[in-house]
Amino acid sequence: MSLGRKLNLMLVAVISLSIVVGACEGTPASPTASAPRTALSVGLGYIPSVQFAPFYLAQQSGAYERAGLDVTIQNQIDPDLINLVGSGAVDIALADGTSVIPAVSNGIPIRYMATVYGILPNVIIARADAGISTPSDLANRKVGTPGQYGSGYLTLLGILAEAALEVSDIQLELYPDFGQTQALITGQADAVTGYANNDLVQAEAAGLELSVFYASASAPFAGPGLISSPETISAKRDAIRAFIAATLDAMEQISANPELGVDAAAKVVPEVAADEATRAKSLAVMKATINVWRGLVQESEGLGAIDRAGWATSLEFLRGLPDQGIRADLTVEELLDESLLP
Repeated sequence: MSLGRKLNLMLVAVISLSIVVGACEGTPASPTASAPRTALSVGLGYIPSVQFAPFYLAQQSGAYERAGLDVTIQNQIDPDLINLVGSGAVDIALADGTSVIPAVSNGIPIRYMATVYGILPNVIIARADAGISTPSDLANRKVGTPGQYGSGYLTLLGILAEAALEVSDIQLELYPDFGQTQALITGQADAVTGYANNDLVQAEAAGLELSVFYASASAPFAGPGLISSPETISAKRDAIRAFIAATLDAMEQISANPELGVDAAAKVVPEVAADEATRAKSLAVMKATINVWRGLVQESEGLGAIDRAGWATSLEFLRGLPDQGIRADLTVEELLDESLLP
């Protein structure tokens, strides 16, 4: 072989090696390609709905997978999720702040890590044609709620207290299947607990004349957010931080384009976009949900930020309710873990 041909072959080999090395250095391996993904079980509310669109979008877009996560989503009622997270059976859950406080007070090991609802969306929705225009008009009326737990029920207690009423002054109807809004629409209930970004939207869409009493006026509670147990946080800290970041990013995307949220929810719950009219209602719920993601703290510090002052107010309010049994020495520090936020 001639010297010139040998030099040509050597040059080709060097160039080929440079291309391979350059490609390796310029394209880092993704977590999914180089390492096994960390499994995370995530508990959401009882009924899959458009309100959970950020979790669906992050899952469907591959954001969780790109973050090195293998996320499994399940649905349970709030009290069950609290216990499952505390025992380590579920890694992360969306839970009411009002559920976190009594749980920690009673020794259940959970921590609130990121705010999802910066504005508490709980309301009491009443039929105006039932003669209800003020909270005091709830006396002797049929008032529906899923159960005697969580922010909805505590909102009811706060609003009743402002009107100098107690639960014994109303006809409390329980709807464990969360059918209280339909009961309001059909006239089986005079008033119900619910969310401004869902139940109120449904009742308004039904054409009812309504009186609405907002929680913030009577029950200053911290809004729902993401919880985990200290043990799970210790074992899966990086994975949980990545999960929170991906979820908050999905919230930002949906805030910019609410249709994304409806599309993601429709892949999980097809009936939310079964026809044009239903999709329009779902889009209204999505937009109303976006509006309660940001309170004053989240506006200034970003989605997910925790309002410590709001938590202190919530703690003080619940401590004043004798049936809640909140420890006198319980502190905000025992309730929160802000180290997982981006």
